[in-house]
Amino acid sequence: MDVKRSVLVTAFLLTSAGSAVAQQSTPTEASAHVIVAVPDGIEWGPAPASLPSGAQLAVIEGDPNAQGEFTMRLRMPAGYRIPPHFHRATEHVTVLQGTFYVGMGETFDASKGSGLPTGTFGAIPPGMRHFAWTDGEEVIIQLHGNGPWGIYYVDEADDPRRR
Repeated sequence: MDVKRSVLVTAFLLTSAGSAVAQQSTPTEASAHVIVAVPDGIEWGPAPASLPSGAQLAVIEGDPNAQGEFTMRLRMPAGYRIPPHFHRATEHVTVLQGTFYVGMGETFDASKGSGLPTGTFGAIPPGMRHFAWTDGEEVIIQLHGNGPWGIYYVDEADDPRRR
């Protein structure tokens, strides 16, 4: 994988989500593992208000709003866009279905992005400005990291919470 694609993969992690929707399973002291039947065991719900409308989110493990580790999945329809943004913690992303497009920078410019096919993994460092989109197909990504999680838009006018 070339450097540009590695950086883009990391950037795509952007797709962050600030609030949990559907808790799948939380490990307890008696049970330190989580098993989720995929795809039938996933309970999808609306993505948080911090993301543009149309996406769905499923929290697999942990709580993205709390201190500690979490894992969540984001399902985005064809033609979905996430404006330039950043996160305050490292964002880890794995493309589970479709091709996820990511670009780096403070301005949305699809000509400066790359397609990340199913199976791609990336890690985007805190503060890195990036944007993402889907093209002609539904895309599912898995995000994991340490919470609390948040998305911060470069241009506050792009923040769906302000509408």
